Amino acid sequence: MPARSHVSWGTVLKHFGRVARHPWIARRLAALEAEKWLFPLFHPRAREGVGGRLRQVSIRITDLCNLRCRTCGQWGEQGFLKGADLAALKARQVSPERYREIFADLVRHGHRPMVYFWGGEPMLYEGILEVMEAAAGLRLPVSIATNGTRVAERAERLVAAPLFLVQLSIDGPTAAIHNRLRPRAGGGDNFADLKAALTALRQARTEQGRDLPLLASLTVISRDNAASLVEIYETFAPQVDLCVFYLSWWIDAEAAREHERDFADRFGFSPTLHRGWLGSWRPDDYEALSRELTTLVARSRPLNRPPVILIPPLTLPEDLRRYFTDHRARFGYDQCVSIFQVTEVDSNGDVSPCRDYHDYVVGNLKESTLTELWNSPAYRRFRQSLATRGLMPVCSRCCGLMGY
Repeated sequence: MPARSHVSWGTVLKHFGRVARHPWIARRLAALEAEKWLFPLFHPRAREGVGGRLRQVSIRITDLCNLRCRTCGQWGEQGFLKGADLAALKARQVSPERYREIFADLVRHGHRPMVYFWGGEPMLYEGILEVMEAAAGLRLPVSIATNGTRVAERAERLVAAPLFLVQLSIDGPTAAIHNRLRPRAGGGDNFADLKAALTALRQARTEQGRDLPLLASLTVISRDNAASLVEIYETFAPQVDLCVFYLSWWIDAEAAREHERDFADRFGFSPTLHRGWLGSWRPDDYEALSRELTTLVARSRPLNRPPVILIPPLTLPEDLRRYFTDHRARFGYDQCVSIFQVTEVDSNGDVSPCRDYHDYVVGNLKESTLTELWNSPAYRRFRQSLATRGLMPVCSRCCGLMGY
């Protein structure tokens, strides 16, 4: 059986009570995980490209971002948005009213997916609070990945919504390391924003008597912080409920060219967005990285410590070396199931099956609903291609394959 990304049993055990008090959230999480592991049972027509129940809607709600993170495929070293016109990006966004219509339509058709907001920086989208509150009001579990911008001053509403999960991007244990990896476009201290956000969210939970949202640190592992992972954990363990550590996504020039040939053969045009992940951030010492990751796992085992989630769960030096030097290595992740469970919405309303590399577009929310697009001919064609011909070269380093 192909490897699957999953929530570890330790994480489930440590937070079972908090989530179980919200059955409308617990049921969605359980269904998502069960369907991953029992995929053939839930998707007997996978080779025809037919998707079942929509389990998650992932919304990259804005391209706008106030940071220029080194490992970002959007605004980073080779990011596909580098140099883009900010006013034009903002002008093409989907309105809050349209998102509310889309959520209501999903519920009317029997879909009650989890809704995940990201960006860019989602808190820069005007109307983000109203959109999240609309989804939560329909009992769709809501989560967000944010760099902490504007979170502190809006913490009360984020907790009251209620959100299920807030992921805060933290790439260093100190302001010096974090701000070097995640610099503000116009200067400033993003590390201070994160600390203020965590303090405000925890205080709002206490004042409102709530145990949600869960607070998670989200760290992208790269050359500049690979020796600081344990320090990141120890610094933020008193303030968060779980810690996620990602091995950074990347692609090299050879794999990029191979992907372009393969994609064009399947779909008749050449992709471009994958080249945003051409980068030079791989760690230098895989033995040292292995020790950091092994220590993280060990320190997170006690019940009173925040669990650690490694994506993908690699800790051996040779596996880590292969991950960062051999783009063909997939470590058993040989089947994409996210395209049958999750739909991806771009900031301009484009809908794609693919999370990180959304060159393939099946339609647009401004013209169609998600229920109309979910099993449309274009959507089915993409799923069918991956189900019958296998993964594309770019899939080897993708959140949809290894991390969602």
